[in-house]
Amino acid sequence: QVQLIESGGGLVQAGDSLRLSCAASGLTLSAYAMGWFRQAPGKEREFVAALRGSGSPTYYADAVKGRFTISRENAKNMVYLQMNNLKPEDTAVYYCAATHDLFTSSQYSSKFYYNYWGQGTQVTVSS
Repeated sequence: QVQLIESGGGLVQAGDSLRLSCAASGLTLSAYAMGWFRQAPGKEREFVAALRGSGSPTYYADAVKGRFTISRENAKNMVYLQMNNLKPEDTAVYYCAATHDLFTSSQYSSKFYYNYWGQGTQVTVSS
């Protein structure tokens, strides 16, 4: 049974940093592409970042490019999202997701291609 468990969320001020972690079990992480998505109240779940099973290339939403970094440690079955210079508009529930390697950046950014999801972790950024 595949499980993805996110952690590391919290309440921070604008300009602060957070690192989210995603612990994966029930799968061989190196065989899966991993993504982070987020969902703010009243909004659709949106793509944040993704990377292939090998660790590269990486993909980012324009809103987070240059501020967020996705990484993985396959040996530890862990995926991370380092978030720097956080803004109030980054406030959302952040979800970790897994899929098999895809082919295009548009596929990586689509939630419909991901097979497994975590329960989410709340990130709140105050101004």
